[in-house]
Amino acid sequence: MTKKKASKSTPLYAALTIVALTASSCSKSDEASQQTSQQQAPQVSVETVELGQIELASSYPTTLRGKTDIGIRPQVSGAITEVCVDEGQRVRKGQTLFTIDRITYLSAVEQAQAAVNSAQAAVNTASTNEASQKILYDKGIVSKIVWQQTADQLSQAKAALSQANAALTAAQKNLSYTVVTAPSDGVVGTIPFREGSYVSPSNQLTTISDNSEMYAYFSLNENDIISMTDNGTRSLESALESMPPVQLQLSNGAMYPLTGKIATVSGVIDSNTGAASVRALFPNPSGMLLSGASGTVLVPQNYSDVVIVPQTATFENQDMRLVYVVNDSNMTMPTPIQVAKLNDGKNFVVTGGLAPGQRIVVDGVNTVVRGVMPIQPVETTQPAANVTPAE
Repeated sequence: MTKKKASKSTPLYAALTIVALTASSCSKSDEASQQTSQQQAPQVSVETVELGQIELASSYPTTLRGKTDIGIRPQVSGAITEVCVDEGQRVRKGQTLFTIDRITYLSAVEQAQAAVNSAQAAVNTASTNEASQKILYDKGIVSKIVWQQTADQLSQAKAALSQANAALTAAQKNLSYTVVTAPSDGVVGTIPFREGSYVSPSNQLTTISDNSEMYAYFSLNENDIISMTDNGTRSLESALESMPPVQLQLSNGAMYPLTGKIATVSGVIDSNTGAASVRALFPNPSGMLLSGASGTVLVPQNYSDVVIVPQTATFENQDMRLVYVVNDSNMTMPTPIQVAKLNDGKNFVVTGGLAPGQRIVVDGVNTVVRGVMPIQPVETTQPAANVTPAE
């Protein structure tokens, strides 16, 4: 039999025509859908991740102390006759601070001086007697026992004179202690006792603080100290020498204009707190810093060749911190990252999860952009605050 070709009027030709038209229609519909989807995708600011450097600061509460805080106590008892300084006054070493009633001690000096004079007279008499008896003994006129007795009397008289001189010295010292002087340069603290008050060595009259330089005391935990020494690869002394200057934030939030230096770290970690005491030294030429004041020591830490992202570009989900990475198809992909604990309140130092060259959403996180979705990326080159691109 001869096979016939399908004519345009046969059912098979009609079916093929319908399929072709349907495919063409679907193709146009998909293209239109994609165009519509692109038009509906929001414009979002994105940033290409690059390596940079940033200086952050760890903060530690601190208490300020003068270079020397010397409690002033009288070394004798008596009534204060004069307060020669005022609270807050700057004084020099040796300057008179207080005077204590001198009458009793002056009388003791006079009595001790009289005792010395008497003892000296006794020595003179005993010396004359001993010399005379020695001459007679040498001539054989008196026995050795007689001469020895006068020699012993002379020794006793000399011992009494020594005691009298010691008593005079003590009396003179006590008299000198009635004038209380500054042991060093500094600033006078609180003065709780005034003229007429009876004081004794148990009473503290005031404090003299040498605040030309101020010590700021704070604590570092064990992990901080290990980090300072690069996990023990260098000595603590070497670490202190290489540490950058530190800053002091005052109790009102203002920054003290002069920088300080960490001077010492205690060699013992307190078993109760797990921390070691640290002392930073700040110059105080104007006397602005006062002993007993509080503040915050800021210890800088430089991060170089690190990925730095704005904190506003991140979000949290359970225990993870994430960013939206934009792929080559301009789709956002929630991506977990790891960040350093230390930050400046505006940026995070990324320690894992991002690589240079990747793009991230920096605006509209979890408001405009939610989950996996298409966007129209708008590249921004606005640098994060305090961040310098790596050279």
